[in-house]
Amino acid sequence: MNSMRSFMMPFAAVVSLVLSPGIFLRAQEPVFNRAPLAATQYAELPLGAVRAEGWLLDQLERQRDGLTGHLDSLYAPVVGDNNAWLGGDGDTWERGPYWIDGLLPLAYILDDKVLIDKALKWVHAMLDSAREDGYFGNATDHPFVAGLQRNRSHDWWPKMVALKILQQYYMATGDRRALDTMAGYFRYQAVHLDAEPLDHWTKWGMWRGGDNLDMILWLYSVAGDPSLLDLAKKVHAQTFDWTGVFLRGAQLHTQNSIHCVNLGQGFKEPVVWWQLSQDPEALRAPEKALEVIRTTIGLPTGLWAGDELIHFGDPARGSELCTAVEMMYSLEEMLRITGNLRWADQLERVAFNALPTQATDAYDARQYYQQTNQIACTREPRSFVTEHYGTDNVFGLLNGYPCCTCNMHQGWPKFTRNLWMATRDGGLAALYYAPCRVETAVSGHRIVVREETDYPFSGDIRLAVDYPDVKLLKGKKAAKMPAVAFPLYVRIPSWCKEAKISVNGEEPVAYGPGETVRLERSWRKGDVVTLHFPMEVITGEWYDRATVVERGPLVYALKMEETWTWKPFLGVDREKYGEGYYAVTSDSPWNYGFSRNVLKNNPFLVEERPVAGYPWNVENAPVRIRAKAVILPYWKAAGGSVGPVPYYTQEGDDTAGTAEIELIPYGCTTLRIAEFPTRR
Repeated sequence: MNSMRSFMMPFAAVVSLVLSPGIFLRAQEPVFNRAPLAATQYAELPLGAVRAEGWLLDQLERQRDGLTGHLDSLYAPVVGDNNAWLGGDGDTWERGPYWIDGLLPLAYILDDKVLIDKALKWVHAMLDSAREDGYFGNATDHPFVAGLQRNRSHDWWPKMVALKILQQYYMATGDRRALDTMAGYFRYQAVHLDAEPLDHWTKWGMWRGGDNLDMILWLYSVAGDPSLLDLAKKVHAQTFDWTGVFLRGAQLHTQNSIHCVNLGQGFKEPVVWWQLSQDPEALRAPEKALEVIRTTIGLPTGLWAGDELIHFGDPARGSELCTAVEMMYSLEEMLRITGNLRWADQLERVAFNALPTQATDAYDARQYYQQTNQIACTREPRSFVTEHYGTDNVFGLLNGYPCCTCNMHQGWPKFTRNLWMATRDGGLAALYYAPCRVETAVSGHRIVVREETDYPFSGDIRLAVDYPDVKLLKGKKAAKMPAVAFPLYVRIPSWCKEAKISVNGEEPVAYGPGETVRLERSWRKGDVVTLHFPMEVITGEWYDRATVVERGPLVYALKMEETWTWKPFLGVDREKYGEGYYAVTSDSPWNYGFSRNVLKNNPFLVEERPVAGYPWNVENAPVRIRAKAVILPYWKAAGGSVGPVPYYTQEGDDTAGTAEIELIPYGCTTLRIAEFPTRR
């Protein structure tokens, strides 16, 4: 249950959060919903207003130096200069736009000219390709060439990704050509969708129509063209009925019924549609879906088992990387639209657990499927629905399937972009957390709020208010400093039983879980808000009542030593998957479980240390938990994965003594046990 309480302080009139001309090179106003769309409390700030710091900046810089910044050379046959979106006769489908959908926000958040120029080459090609009838992008199909997608150029689906690029480009630059191109294309859709519906060329457009709908409604709020609302109704009618399936369907109870990434992208569609329909069923639908997923296909990382079709959440099954980044985007949009803090909790769960572990530290290789219980990343066929010749869970460039090579890049940049939002009442909101700073304008004053924290490893967060153009004064002179009144919203996570908030060292005020707290005052340079979210170790039950250890937003997993070995692909595999891959193996024992009797006493010893270096690996894990486990000698490996085992037994005893084990955050692991068999 979400609630909102106000932390009352001296208050002057609330001001509108409007960016003043000249303050930023790329300043744009936040876009709030225009009637008759449902009024929303939150809106995205201009792209670039939120900048990463600390470990998050390190993460983005690794993307810049790795695959994200160099994919045009590393994967040149597909996203190089011959790509059809750039005017060549190469790949014409989703993979080029996928890359730019992550590269462009990364470029503007880092303010990196080299990356901006790379992204703009694609944006300008899209703008220049717009025809008089509104169509944009490549319109010519070409014969088959291995490794390329050169047909279906008119397919609605890849254009949905391109629309997201144009929206982000406008929010970074204010270039109205992006709006004109989007408006023209929507006119084209209005004319052609009856004869060529979303599933005309492929089914992907039907499953993923929520992305199309999202951009239509955003442009309506910018431009106010009522014909866009008619188009929105048409697009929704042609989109897969996610609301009906979530509320009344059997698919989430049925294995192999839905593609895993379609579910991640479709998850937001009912909420996006609610903005126009204002049907309460549309808001209930994803909440009901999450409840069902928790006991059927769900994984403790916030995702679900799907490799590539969904199935029950056996921790030896896989989860595709595209699912993580698409579900994050869905949750970000749902949080913005509804303000429902349940989506913030879920977003952090995916971002801080599933996302970091599926790419190398250098961001130079990625894994197609991750396993919750993963004891080796080797080229062995595993029990996946869609199996790519044993390449699915090693780390490489194109192994598994190359969609994730292009789509993985949006995860961290969009997470960063949405760390802070504008509020309709002229304020700022922090609804999930990571080290960063937000810079915007309030009542003509340039304001910076710096978020200093080791979150999610620590529950302490410091928000420092600054006016860069104002000199800090002391003593009596301090009273002469300008004070700007605006509300500052902060979220209390649902897992935090008693949060404490203090302003300028005053007596902390306690708050319960799942609240949005409104801090209302006239803010001066040097004001500091301190958030303290105590993190307790808890256990939960997942697949077959396996035990999962959690602390704050993080799942914890068995620490295993890792040996990384580079291996070349040979022959035809080299042409298909790239030069080679990293295999990851370990000699560490992993066949451990937990005793229910011991768990009753919460036998966990937590060691927390400040973040030092890149935190998402075994060596630098900032938190370690020591626990007492039981040894399961009959639990053996099978085909590179953990073998079948009863994760819960009511009678019998298959243990052989006890051992002390060390747990670290799931996102810091490559090899791990995260779902532990439970014994008496």
